[in-house]
Amino acid sequence: MLTTIGLEVHAQLRTRSKMFCSCPVEFGAAPNSHTCPTCLGLPGALPVMNAEAIRLTILTGLMLDCEIAPVSHFDRKNYFYPDMPKNYQITQYARPLCAKGRVPLHDLAYPKDAQKNIAAADKVVPLVRIHLEEDVARSFHLENSTGIDFNRAGTPLLEIVSEPEIHSPEEAFAFLTALKQILLYGGVSYADMEKGQLRCDCNISVRPEGQSELGAKIEIKNMNSVSGVRRALAFEVRRQTEALERGQELQQETRGWDASAGETFVMRTKESAHDYRYFPDPDLPPIRTEALVREVRSRLPELPGAKRERFVKQYGVSVSDAGVLANDLELAAYFEAAAKEARRPKSVANWLLNDLQSALSDAGRPIADCPVSPTALDELVNLVEAGTISGKQAKEVFTEMFASGKAAAAIVKEKGIKQLSDAGAIEKLCGEVIAANPKPADDFRGGHAASLNFLKGQVMKLSKGTANPAMVGEILKRKLL
Repeated sequence: MLTTIGLEVHAQLRTRSKMFCSCPVEFGAAPNSHTCPTCLGLPGALPVMNAEAIRLTILTGLMLDCEIAPVSHFDRKNYFYPDMPKNYQITQYARPLCAKGRVPLHDLAYPKDAQKNIAAADKVVPLVRIHLEEDVARSFHLENSTGIDFNRAGTPLLEIVSEPEIHSPEEAFAFLTALKQILLYGGVSYADMEKGQLRCDCNISVRPEGQSELGAKIEIKNMNSVSGVRRALAFEVRRQTEALERGQELQQETRGWDASAGETFVMRTKESAHDYRYFPDPDLPPIRTEALVREVRSRLPELPGAKRERFVKQYGVSVSDAGVLANDLELAAYFEAAAKEARRPKSVANWLLNDLQSALSDAGRPIADCPVSPTALDELVNLVEAGTISGKQAKEVFTEMFASGKAAAAIVKEKGIKQLSDAGAIEKLCGEVIAANPKPADDFRGGHAASLNFLKGQVMKLSKGTANPAMVGEILKRKLL
């Protein structure tokens, strides 16, 4: 069976006020405390466009290589539902702000368990369009009633529509992860799925191999986690495949996702575009974008793909490490601050991705709340590179730095930590280790290079981790050959 998936992603824009009124956008405020006649749809209230929301939409389009319409306008999408107080939604249909575009996928955007078996490396998923609209209210389904919070109604909302060129739940996961990262880089959305700031509708169809016509389109509505999208799509692939293999005919419909049961359920048959009776909103003038595009171009950020490439070239880190560092905007900023004066930026990356991230994870702290500043980490790495302290001693110093916030040099001085770099003392230790371990010594002389690592380890153990590892290796080789 062949699987075809298209995604419709809704992202709340990062504006202070709503799309067509001055009510504040604030998550977690008391229900119905941020409302006015306009966002409540009261008679006589007129909408006024949020200029920043239009700029952020154009910025998103530029980041995703869209064609920006020279003239765009808003339409009314007519339907009755309790969360839409006017009985219509102001959206864009005939002339959206952004058309076409693309979302590039990369290895680290895929689920970890799928990164070694990516079907199409460096895949680019094309977009149909990006349009701007107002969000609806939030419904709370209680035991015997439904409550409506209109605080969310009127929040500026992007709808990003992909072409149906995603072919597995894993690719859908990668698309959402890569798209979310770009939205965060551009500062256009907080994109927090737990807060409903990023939501996704999935369209999926399955058809037999050899059949060119797409199968019935099944929509899964209002997904609010990337992992949930993957699970729901995987369930639908199995469900639709089994139905077709039984000879059952699938019908176009809208389904919901029950995360606890791990399965989808029927909500309703799908409406078509004509059911909404779109027509241009008579209260809003057309948007001419030429001047706005020129203004917004100056706000274009360095995108994740470009940052990954630059990290490899500028700092000499591996492609894999560059991907991890660029995956998180705050982590990338921390790394650059630490690496800009570093003797070996790659060593800074190693400490950041291993010791520092592990310590933050254990402490349950984000990188923004890290007690070790970027310059302090750079100082620690430079002490190791200069041979002042050993790698083992550096780990001891780092633990103290993370706990106390003290500088590395201050801890080294306070505790009297110093790497043993006296050639005579190290030569004596090497002689003792060779005498105590004749077989590994003979094995190395016989061509077994790995035996040298064992002997080095014994010298380090004998010196309690203080000996300079590079000097130990050199002196051992000289004495053995």
